[in-house]
Amino acid sequence: MMRRLYTLLLYLLLPYILLHLLWRSRRQPEYLHHLGERFGFYRDKPAAPLIWLHAVSVGETRAAVPLVARLQSRYPGHRILLTHMTPTGRETGRQLFGDQVMQCYLPYDFPFAVKRFLNHFKPEIGLLMETEIWFNLVQTCKKTGIPLLLVNGRMSEKSARKYAWLAAVSRQSLQALSAIAAQTEADARRLTKLGAPAVKITGNLKFDMAVPQSAIDLGKTLRAQFGAERPVFLAASTRDGEEALILQALGKTAIPGLLVVIVPRHPQRFNQVAELLGKSGLRFQRRSANLPVAAETQVMLGDSMGEMFAYYAACDIAFIGGSLLPLGGQNLIEAAAIGKPVLIGPHTFNFAEATDLAIQAGAALRVADADELAQTVGELLKSPEKVQAMSAAALAFAERHRGATERLMALIEPYLD
Repeated sequence: MMRRLYTLLLYLLLPYILLHLLWRSRRQPEYLHHLGERFGFYRDKPAAPLIWLHAVSVGETRAAVPLVARLQSRYPGHRILLTHMTPTGRETGRQLFGDQVMQCYLPYDFPFAVKRFLNHFKPEIGLLMETEIWFNLVQTCKKTGIPLLLVNGRMSEKSARKYAWLAAVSRQSLQALSAIAAQTEADARRLTKLGAPAVKITGNLKFDMAVPQSAIDLGKTLRAQFGAERPVFLAASTRDGEEALILQALGKTAIPGLLVVIVPRHPQRFNQVAELLGKSGLRFQRRSANLPVAAETQVMLGDSMGEMFAYYAACDIAFIGGSLLPLGGQNLIEAAAIGKPVLIGPHTFNFAEATDLAIQAGAALRVADADELAQTVGELLKSPEKVQAMSAAALAFAERHRGATERLMALIEPYLD
C-alpha cells in the first residue's frame, strides 16, 4: 500500500518534474538532452552481457573508476552500462571512460519506465552506488530475478531521516536488495536501523582511486602557469555563498604573493562566480583561457571539468568546500591521495567518518569559519615543516584505507560466476 501511495505521488509530481528539468536547463541546456531516456526510451541495444552500475552524479562516477576497471578485467566478455541522473555525471563518465562503457540516464522511478529500462538492457546484475534506493526499481529487479546490490553505501543522518519518512517502503526495499555493502560502521548502523537485514562493511571506493600520471603532469604545468614561487591556496568544490566568505576573509589577511584558486562544485556556477569576482574588484583569470597567470592576478577561477586532481597537485594547501555552510561537505580523499594538507569547515555530515579519520591522522585541520580558515592558511604558509608533516600524514592516511574494491568484488562475484 505504501509503495502504491509513493507511485501515485510520483505521477502527481510529473508536471513538477518536467518543470524542474526545464528550469535546470536555463543554466545547463544538457538537462533537456536525452529526455526520452528519463522515461525508459532508449536506442542502442547491448551486443554483450551487461553489468549495470548506477552512479548518480560526478562524485559517484569518479568513485566508480576502480570498480569499473576491476570488473572489466575480471569479466572481459561483459559490457559495463553506466547510468546517471545528472548531465555533469554523464559528462564525467564520458571523460573518464570514453567508449569503454555504455552510458545513459536511469529513468525516473515510474513502474512503466523502470520496466522499459530493464527489458531493453536486460542486465545480469545491478550495482547502485552510495545512496540510491529507488523503491519501484528495487522491487521490479526482484520480480524479474535481476540481482541488485547497494555498493559503497553511504547513509548520512540527514538521508536516514528522509528515508524514515517512508519507513515501511524503505524497509521493504532494503530487504529486497540482494546485498548491501556500506562504507563505514556508522553507515551500516543507519541502514540496519532502516531495516536492512545484513550489511557488510567494505570501506570507501574513493580510497582506491589511483592518481593518473596525466593529472600529475597537468598539475606541474598549472603550477608553472600559476608561478612556481607563489604560494597557492585551493578552494575546491565550493558551493553557493562560500566563495564570497572565503575572499572576504582572505582579504583581511595579508599573505604576500598569494594566489587563490577557486573551483566551484557545480559547473553551471562558473559564470556566476566569475561575475562575483568581477564585482569584487579582485584581479582574476579563468582557467579556460589557458594562459600564464600574471603576477598581479589574485584569483584563478577553475572553470574546467575533470581536472581536480591536477588542481590539487598544483596547490600548497587545499580547502574542501561545502563545509563552511551547512551543506555537508565534499570528499577530501582525492586531496589526501595526492598528499596535500587539507582544511575543512564545521559542516561535514556527508563525509563525517572520513573527515574525522583524516583529522585524527594529522592530514586535515578543521576550522570554525572563514576567518579562521584565512588565519590557518597564513600560519601554514609560514610553517613549511607543518605543511610537510601534514602532507606525509595525508599520503599515509589515504594508503591505509585502501582495499574496498577487492572486498566488493568478493561480494559481487557469486552473482556473476
